[in-house]
Amino acid sequence: MDIKNAFLQHFEHLNHVRVPSSSLVPDDSSLLFTNAGMVQFKDIFLGKVAPFAPRATSAQLCMRAGGKHNDLENVGYTNRHHTLFEMLGNFSFFDYFKEEAIAYAYSFVHKTLGFQNKDIYISVHEKDAQAYQLWQKFVPKSHIKTMGDKDNFWQMADTGPCGYCSEIYIDQGAQAFHSDQDYFGGEGDRFLEIWNLVFMQYDRSKEGVLTPLSQPCIDTGMGLERVQALLEGVQNNFDSSLFKPLMACIEEVFDLPYSAHKESFRVLADHARSVAFLLAMGVYFDNTGRGYVLRRILRRALRHGYLLEHAKGHELNQPFFYKILGSVCASMHDYPILQEHQQSLQAECKAEEELFLDTLEKGMHLFESALAQSNEIFSGAVAFKLYDTYGFPLDLTMDMLRDKGIEVDLAGYEACMQEQKQRSQHFKQTSTKEGLRALDLSMLEPNTFEGYTHERLHAKINALYAPDVQGELVYSKEVHAGTKAYVVLDKTPFYPQGGGPIGDKGVLLDLQHNPLAHVLDTQKVGAINISFVEFVAPARIGDGVIAQVIERAEIAKHHSATHLLHLALRKVLGEAARAEGKIAQIQQKGSHIEAQRLRFDFSFYRALSDAEIDAIEAFVNAQVSMGSSTHVQHMEAEAAKQSGAVMLFEDKYLEEVRVVRIADSLEACGGVHVRDSAHIGGFAITKSLSVSAGVRRIEAVCGKAYYQFIAQERATLRQARQKLKTHDILKGLDTKAQRPTSKQDCTHLVQWYPIQDKQLALLHAQKEHLKEFFALVDAHKKQQKNLVALFLCPNPQKHGLELSLKSVGSEDMLALLAHLKHRLEGLGYENKGGGKRDFVSLLVCKSQAMLAPEEIQNLVEALKQSTLEFMAG
Repeated sequence: MDIKNAFLQHFEHLNHVRVPSSSLVPDDSSLLFTNAGMVQFKDIFLGKVAPFAPRATSAQLCMRAGGKHNDLENVGYTNRHHTLFEMLGNFSFFDYFKEEAIAYAYSFVHKTLGFQNKDIYISVHEKDAQAYQLWQKFVPKSHIKTMGDKDNFWQMADTGPCGYCSEIYIDQGAQAFHSDQDYFGGEGDRFLEIWNLVFMQYDRSKEGVLTPLSQPCIDTGMGLERVQALLEGVQNNFDSSLFKPLMACIEEVFDLPYSAHKESFRVLADHARSVAFLLAMGVYFDNTGRGYVLRRILRRALRHGYLLEHAKGHELNQPFFYKILGSVCASMHDYPILQEHQQSLQAECKAEEELFLDTLEKGMHLFESALAQSNEIFSGAVAFKLYDTYGFPLDLTMDMLRDKGIEVDLAGYEACMQEQKQRSQHFKQTSTKEGLRALDLSMLEPNTFEGYTHERLHAKINALYAPDVQGELVYSKEVHAGTKAYVVLDKTPFYPQGGGPIGDKGVLLDLQHNPLAHVLDTQKVGAINISFVEFVAPARIGDGVIAQVIERAEIAKHHSATHLLHLALRKVLGEAARAEGKIAQIQQKGSHIEAQRLRFDFSFYRALSDAEIDAIEAFVNAQVSMGSSTHVQHMEAEAAKQSGAVMLFEDKYLEEVRVVRIADSLEACGGVHVRDSAHIGGFAITKSLSVSAGVRRIEAVCGKAYYQFIAQERATLRQARQKLKTHDILKGLDTKAQRPTSKQDCTHLVQWYPIQDKQLALLHAQKEHLKEFFALVDAHKKQQKNLVALFLCPNPQKHGLELSLKSVGSEDMLALLAHLKHRLEGLGYENKGGGKRDFVSLLVCKSQAMLAPEEIQNLVEALKQSTLEFMAG
């Protein structure tokens, strides 16, 4: 039985609009992942936007790994937990309520699924007399149980819409369940919950007071995997037909039977689905946020691959998990996004596997050695070393200890973490977005965006939100000069942040053209554009203003250049991949667009060559020089896809999309662009680097920033000619490289700095002096046993300064490296490096351009002082 389609058709016949699953990555800073079917309708339930229809139904992909809802550690140990699952739901937006919701649900469970009344059990809230009475029309009173808030009250947040809920359970029979908790209401698995009906009928205040909503709603969720297992008569979700293709694939990969290794097989099958969908939807492996959760899921899966290989007496030394992702793509054919991105997501997964496999065996040996010395507590220092050196997330170590009844010394782990200067920064949510989410905009009508045609217009202040005495944002009728607040205009020229470009900035003037406020940022909440401003004069709701955008032209240039860059990458790298016998799907992984630069992340399996970077630059500049007018067309989403327009995941499920053609580029995009490709001016790539396994990043400039970049490059070349005393720089460098160097020359260049009982030796020179310098330092250790050598040299290829640090004695170079990195970050420099206790190296640079000579001198002085401070203790 195709349960998913049966469910959706059941509710379509009841006048519900079928809505596709939204992305696992929600447009909601309060959520790490989409974890319920109602997430995409949240703004409707909160009254921020009008409902598109009175009734809806969906089959929503949900992720519960990381964040508030986290089932990761339970997968493999229970019959029903998953990190990724499909939630079937029906929704009423101010239309029907309890009576219809209960009748619709019973009809599907009894008539469509075929469950008999003797097996259907119901829970309702102890105060919900109405639901208790309604259910008695369909099931025996003895099958209805009242429960408290913990089980049968649902709320979206601490305040706002909430209400009682009613859950439907199926009795699986007594024959296979013998626990003392296998009764209705117990913790056993005999009575399995399959469907939760939420009756949103109250508004909870800060004080906890429940006020009835004038227009209640319905939100329901049924777990597809649970129902599939029930209908097929199996007690574990992973034994159902939904997972059989994956189990067969894992059996083939490891040449082992599922029946003998069920726990590991179930973990691999579940995690393969999660990794496949997250990669297809644009999440990539990272050390923070969603990318870190993705990495944790993969590494937990690889540990189970390790267990399966060791069960055969083999070591795990080859990637395997990417093969199982191929089975996910083949078996979950309801989701074309998997097939569209199959090759790129498998390539990204394989590259990430290779990174972890380099350290997995060594990490497992360390774990097993420490485990042999553990009684009830596992060393926190070892757990941290597993994380920091071998890439084992803490929860992976805890999972490995789980069935042994041993706990990690978390206090010791945290102490090591605090001492680590280079620890990862975990998921952060910007205060701006958090503040916006807290605003109640339900009283406001959507405002109109007119910025496509007007960068200056007359408008009226519709709403103001300013901080009260406690610092909380509240609706305000007026504001004073010096106040930072959010303002909603009835119509606005300011484009909100989204799709890469930062939100518009600008000014507000009063009707006499006097300055009123500086517009610092613009965001979108639901259907409302809202700007964050700093007032320089008093203002009130209802005041007329003149709204003026600034910096739009340069942001638009960089945005349009991003479209052309995306096209160039697909053309140039696609041809390169084909020449190498590979198929590369260049998938956008993120972008950030400002007035001075752009950043574009994309999937590709290797580093770009200099020739490829030159070809990409040339392609974009050829498109710019075409001087083609920009054309905008509104199209149905399917028509746009058929036309060849590049579309992000969220675009594919809109009824209508805005399609932008710039020269040969065609993309679905709601943003602001140049009117003519020639207005971009010129395009230059300033940096190409790796973000994570299988993900590359390009940074580039155009417009005014492009001319500034070229001017700086020319100035640097001019200085090089002056220093080399020749117009031919390459010839001058060759001549200088051929000049003999001597130990005597290096000796005179070294600077010595005594500090307490230690000494710092510093040399700022060309790289060819490095070995000579360190040899000199080694010879000096007879006179000074505690010595630090600091060597600095320019790195023209990477537009930066390269450092090498060597310890002769007791100084810890890793600790010094952390100290220097902290100082450099405070000065605004990018840095990348590592090493071991007695030797480290570091590259220092800036993202936008090479370091000027005078800047290098200041940087050398700052590094010297920081090193001396560290040595002084």
